[in-house]
Amino acid sequence: MEFSGFDIQGPILIAPQRFEDARGYFVETFKTAEFSSKVSPVEFVQDNESLSTSAGTIRGLHYQSPPYAQGKLVRCVRGKIIDVAVDFRTGSPTFMKHIRAELTGANGHQLWVPSGFLHGFAALVPDTLVSYKVTEAYNPEHDRAVAFDDPLLDIDWGLNSLEPIVSPKDRNAPSISQIISPFKYRNIS
Repeated sequence: MEFSGFDIQGPILIAPQRFEDARGYFVETFKTAEFSSKVSPVEFVQDNESLSTSAGTIRGLHYQSPPYAQGKLVRCVRGKIIDVAVDFRTGSPTFMKHIRAELTGANGHQLWVPSGFLHGFAALVPDTLVSYKVTEAYNPEHDRAVAFDDPLLDIDWGLNSLEPIVSPKDRNAPSISQIISPFKYRNIS
């Protein structure tokens, strides 16, 4: 596996090695020891999967507040997404900045989104299947959202001329300026 950082400290792009032959391919998508040594020791407690039937579907920007904050390891099993992580850690030199990664079923890349980041993705093709592991179980009382189209964040979801398809929760989410972040930045370098 190859591990690559971004200009924002925390998120990591992971490119697992694929072994292909006439039958198809084999890939190790996660190894505890390697992830712990290259990224961070974590314990995943829940696996989630979402199917976006229409291109233009946006899911996000989401987070869970402490003590149920989640780290997420996201991969696109089928289709193509733009995956986004927004730094939501107060005191961070990159607060409210974001990273984008293209994850596809073909490239097999994964994105580690640590707690303290808003997370969302846009399906760029129909029938896109996304799977992700989380470090805390879903807790509805701590489930939060920030507007995916907040002009302060200026996120290019890669939709071009597609109209965004979002849930009522995401459509009505508040601007980032209306929320006090529960996350604090800790410099780990």
